[in-house]
Amino acid sequence: MSLTDKIAEIEEEIANTKYNKATQHHVGKLKAKLAQLREEVVTSSSGPKGSGYGVRKAGDATVALVGLPSVGKSTLLNALTDADSETGSYAFTTLDVVPGVLKYRDANIQILDLPGLIEGAARGAGRGKEVLSVIRSADLIVHVIDAIEPAPHVILKELFDSGLRLNSRPPNGSISKTGLGGIEVISTVSQEIEEDAIKSVVREYGIVNAQVVLREKITLDDLVDILAKTRVYSPSFDVVTKVDMINKQQLKEVRKKCTNKTIIEVAAPTGKGIDNLKKQIYNSLEFISIFMKPQGEKADLEEPMVVRKGTTVAEICQRLHRDFVRKFRYSQIWGPSAKFPGQTVGLNHKVKNQDVISIITHR
Repeated sequence: MSLTDKIAEIEEEIANTKYNKATQHHVGKLKAKLAQLREEVVTSSSGPKGSGYGVRKAGDATVALVGLPSVGKSTLLNALTDADSETGSYAFTTLDVVPGVLKYRDANIQILDLPGLIEGAARGAGRGKEVLSVIRSADLIVHVIDAIEPAPHVILKELFDSGLRLNSRPPNGSISKTGLGGIEVISTVSQEIEEDAIKSVVREYGIVNAQVVLREKITLDDLVDILAKTRVYSPSFDVVTKVDMINKQQLKEVRKKCTNKTIIEVAAPTGKGIDNLKKQIYNSLEFISIFMKPQGEKADLEEPMVVRKGTTVAEICQRLHRDFVRKFRYSQIWGPSAKFPGQTVGLNHKVKNQDVISIITHR
């Protein structure tokens, strides 16, 4: 039986099993098995050499345009950037990853037009495995939805099945392997999942001695997410295309089908909504501006370096020069992240917007 067949078989069994306290143990084991099979799909090679998508990340961040075939991703890329992605009225116009660069404020943002995903993509259908691997490495996922034929649930299921978690955070819990003692469950809140069900899911991952600490109420899916090693938590928002081709009532119905709180409506050929889309992309990426001060010189306040919120001094060093981390002595910070002007900090220090940074290296 192939990996795809095994996944389909377990999915069907879960769907046909009524979930309650009596079946928690069984459903939990099935979900753990299913997650591990899906992880095999995610981590397995993308086929013969040269068959995958080789995409080099560039710019200050990378954004993936994700959707079904022919929802208007290529037209959107052309409207946002200087790229020239082929467009057409038939499915699968884009058969490769087409990059473009959106220059907005001080940022250079890489936008990727990806081949359309289809149902079963997480199992590998329609080169889904290769496309999903590119999506997983993006800093932001823009879910593109066709206003004429909206079917957002198809894409959301494939993204979830491939281990992507949109607009969420990891469950607040941990699993630490121990030498002896079996599996101990410690929870700071009451759980709806039976303790035996928790233990059976952990054992399904081959762990027989561990301490499971849960700091919030979780589901079986949350527990599997804690155990799995392939989860990616990404920001995302929806873009509804072709809004000029439907009426107001139809657009209202499309909005109801969208699951994201943020929805941008566009008609790319006419330029409607494109400025709002650029602004939303920039804001979603949570950019901050910092300024570099060479040792013994004045800070360059004219050309800021654009980085993401939460960026460390180490990441700035890597961006400036490949030898800077190896030769790093210390860094001095002036600005919001410093306790006092010129504070000396190390590689793990997180910078804040409008910081001035001086990096001191060994000669």
